[in-house]
Amino acid sequence: MPGFAIRLARPARFARRLLLALAAVAALVVVFLGVLVLTDGAGSGSGAWLTSLGVGTAAALWRGRRRIRAARLMPFLPVLVAAALTALVCIPTGPTARRLPADLPFVATQHWSLATGSRVAVYHYPPTNPGGRQPVPFVYLNGGPVRGISLVDHRFLQLLARQGYDVYAYEQAGGGRSDMLPMDQYTISRSVSDLAAFIDHLDKGKVDILGFSSGAVVLTRALADPGVAARLNRAVIAEPGPMDGPTAAIAGQKGRPSARGLAPSLTGPRSTNVPRYAAAFGLMRLGLLSPDTGLVGQAEGDNVFTAADLGSDTASAYCARDAHRIPTEDTAQNFSFSPAASLRIQQTVKDSPSIAPQLRLSQTPTMLMMAECSSQVRQWATTILADDPAIQRTQYMPGVGHHMWNGLDDNNDRAAAVITAFLQAEPAPVPNYPTRDDISAFLHDHK
Repeated sequence: MPGFAIRLARPARFARRLLLALAAVAALVVVFLGVLVLTDGAGSGSGAWLTSLGVGTAAALWRGRRRIRAARLMPFLPVLVAAALTALVCIPTGPTARRLPADLPFVATQHWSLATGSRVAVYHYPPTNPGGRQPVPFVYLNGGPVRGISLVDHRFLQLLARQGYDVYAYEQAGGGRSDMLPMDQYTISRSVSDLAAFIDHLDKGKVDILGFSSGAVVLTRALADPGVAARLNRAVIAEPGPMDGPTAAIAGQKGRPSARGLAPSLTGPRSTNVPRYAAAFGLMRLGLLSPDTGLVGQAEGDNVFTAADLGSDTASAYCARDAHRIPTEDTAQNFSFSPAASLRIQQTVKDSPSIAPQLRLSQTPTMLMMAECSSQVRQWATTILADDPAIQRTQYMPGVGHHMWNGLDDNNDRAAAVITAFLQAEPAPVPNYPTRDDISAFLHDHK
């Protein structure tokens, strides 16, 4: 019987020691993360790593002070394990110098140096329908905020060019093939200034302009700035994000159900499967690390971030009924997204005061586009509708999600018909809905 008790005691002692060791490892990882946040990742996290190593070493020395020589080394085992785990967060596994996507085979990439100091990648699709050539240049502002223009968007721009539009698009600073900015220069105000500078560089007079998602936010704020609005002929605001701080604080309703949670997960490599980038992007998203953190540089973050890292965000741009046929929006070679710069711009929107008083003075003829299965907060769009008296029509697009031109069915043609009808002052192909008077009922009915 005593022997049996001894045999039971040994596993119990081992389990207890193992639990204590795991607790020590966890405690050192917590120390590492805490110091990482306090130092904002300085030195690629080396300061936090050395601090946690120092704390662990001191604790191991204290625990082993009364043990015999061989046993003194045991408390150092959790320290070594924790040091190895946290070192994975400090060591870059991706290139730290910016790697731009290769040029596209079907359109030349131009690089324009704007008066603001930004150097942006520009794409031009001349009209391929000479008989129906439109006299006003057309400019596209893509979403992101700091993201390359997807192949889905390029195909839509080509469709507009075939209908006679002289189409220009540029990737905002830091996105796609455009040059990066210092992190503190990524602001929504800079994005608006870059738009004005782009139109000036184009030097073709006033332009018609389509802004999508975060590009629609840039456009909305441009309409509230008389100096920039003077450069615009007609404006199309499609599926906008929040236009200012008060709007960003609205926790409202969304459109009809999207494919979020229903669509198969995107395949392909994920940077967030790597401890370094999972920690960096996760802590940035939580606001615990700043966008210009010393843990991961802007270029490194851009290089490693993949389409699969967007997770369910892509699915949320499609209707639930399309969950199992979501198209491939881009290729790995063309995809580009800057998580840090995007968070920085979004934060400047949240921190900005209301632009409603300025927007109420807008005189630029404008159209608002809203998707049936929008993943955007509805009040982001209806607030613009309520505050911009120059919105002449609203087009509620049935059967599509946030990314309204997506190559499925006739969605591209329907979106193009709505846009071209407005730009040419022709009757709308779908009802003008919701109007300002419809906003309350529209929200009440959860449209």
